[in-house]
Amino acid sequence: MADNEQRMSLLSIGLVRGLVGQFAGILLGFALVVLIRALAGYDEVWSTEPAWVVGAILGALGFLIAIGAMSDWFSWWRGGETPFVHGPRHPGRPTWARYFDVDYNHKVIGIQYGVTGLIMLCIGGSFAVIFRSELARSGLQFLQPATYNTFIGMHGWAALFGIFIGIGGMANYLVPLMIGADDMAFPRLNSFAFWINVPAIVLLLISLYYTWDAGWTVYPPLSLKGSPGFQLVFWSIFLLGFSSILGSLNLVATMLRMRSPGMSLFRMPIFCWAMMATSLIQLTATQLIAMSFLMLSLAREATLAMPFFVPVLNAAGVNIGGDPTLFQHTFWFYSHPAVYVWVLPGLGIISELLPVFARKPLFGYRWIAISSLAIALVGFLVWGHHMFTSAYSPNLRVWFMVSTLLVAVPTGVKFFSWLGTIWGGKLSFPTPMLFTLGAISVFLLGGLSGPVLATVATDLHLQDTYFVIGHFHATIFGGFVFPFFAAIYYWFPKITGRMYNEQLGKLHFWLMLPAFWLMSVGQMSVGVAGMRRRIVDYDPLLGGMTRFNLGFVEIVQILITISAFVIAFSILIMIYNLFHSAEVGRVAGANPWRSRSPEWQIPSPIPEQSYPRPLHVVGEPYDYGLATSPRFVAGDD
Repeated sequence: MADNEQRMSLLSIGLVRGLVGQFAGILLGFALVVLIRALAGYDEVWSTEPAWVVGAILGALGFLIAIGAMSDWFSWWRGGETPFVHGPRHPGRPTWARYFDVDYNHKVIGIQYGVTGLIMLCIGGSFAVIFRSELARSGLQFLQPATYNTFIGMHGWAALFGIFIGIGGMANYLVPLMIGADDMAFPRLNSFAFWINVPAIVLLLISLYYTWDAGWTVYPPLSLKGSPGFQLVFWSIFLLGFSSILGSLNLVATMLRMRSPGMSLFRMPIFCWAMMATSLIQLTATQLIAMSFLMLSLAREATLAMPFFVPVLNAAGVNIGGDPTLFQHTFWFYSHPAVYVWVLPGLGIISELLPVFARKPLFGYRWIAISSLAIALVGFLVWGHHMFTSAYSPNLRVWFMVSTLLVAVPTGVKFFSWLGTIWGGKLSFPTPMLFTLGAISVFLLGGLSGPVLATVATDLHLQDTYFVIGHFHATIFGGFVFPFFAAIYYWFPKITGRMYNEQLGKLHFWLMLPAFWLMSVGQMSVGVAGMRRRIVDYDPLLGGMTRFNLGFVEIVQILITISAFVIAFSILIMIYNLFHSAEVGRVAGANPWRSRSPEWQIPSPIPEQSYPRPLHVVGEPYDYGLATSPRFVAGDD
């Protein structure tokens, strides 16, 4: 009886129930493929790749059904009623159980997104630490080339999953609070969009069982051959894109229709403007990445062998098939705007936090808001700079070079605004402010190295070298990772009602910032010296000898590896700090930062119904230091 109760208790946890449903769906997909092949008269009724494709689709559906993400919709189809009520769906259960089950409160969903994103960032970072250990010395140490390349791909996509999901965490938790709304426009869709990510993550992790060694960009023709692991990657990314589309639709509807009385668009917090631009990119461009990976899935020989990316010559020598560069165009038409999906929310966090800790108005508020939309627009016109070495017209290179350099204009607006906000301010330097300033410095490194790759002449030399890796990591760490950590520390008192340990927070920062600078500048240096990306071994004499009897590239790779371990250790300090402080940290109070943003005008932690009385906005969002600028008046019940 006790065993039965334990099983019942375990299956009452939504996540466990969903995983059981996913694996049941995968097995059902396997069985369905075997049945179809048997009925079709195949000699071999088992085929691994079609089985995984059907199993991946049915597994994701099985997860969503089993966890209950579609239960209300099923009830509507049957003519039932499902009134929306704020609060736990299963009263009497432990509080922690809400975070492992379907919940319609945007604050719970935001934490689900945020914690999942942080876990995926740690998983992606773990793969980086492994293959960085391999690269610390020339020669093969413990990884074979195929395994190394698989780890490269897993590092890329696990980290990108973490970024996408982490952005969802910030957006879901903060946007409704910042505009004075009690929830998102479509709460059920909000929960559904989050839980799609979990079966996608499971598929990505299962792909490790196989070797898929085409890198994170999975260019054909390499990705059209090889193991069935590619199919698991394709469909996991397809599901992630589906989640992004639904989440962005929800955010746009929320910001346009659910703002507090008196909050015009140009009274919204700047983070909401950043999320508006981000959501418009996701809503309009994500279909391209989904289509790209769907086409790859269908183009593999073991599925339907559709020749989207494989040239097929007829008797006259004319290509009547596909073109490998077609994938590059569809991939980068989304994936370069996706860079702004990753960094625009982080730049919004920087603009949000600087006025709080400078105690003065945000310089050029409207220009910053418009610059986010401008970056989103221009981002659709620059994808070709990833393809300067591909086979397209040389005349197009000039267009893509100029359009890429133009991105510096709206980005420069943000930098000058940040400098104007800092100038003459009464600065304080708690951990969130340190990470904000660190983000500016690191993003500046990424921005200054960008024109080198945007210019055709230099890009032809540096394409696919470690210089690209250094630039990319500086852009992502400065545009997302550092701001993400700043946001975690800043809103931690609002979420938990307790303060984090300031000494541990600053230790995290002062370990991470110099280690990252050393890592990124080191990557750029070895790239200029000729180190290619995505290779497991290198010439020990590359870059010349040093007085340590090691090649220049080899000694820099050792320093990069040490930096990676220091960054990983600093993040472990943060995780300990957050979990420990949530239990024993000092009580924070409602507004420890003296912020003017709506979410800081209500108790900490935030009650179930965020705004029992609506706020009427009467002042500007960033009039810090101006005693005659009111912000809110209490509304009627």
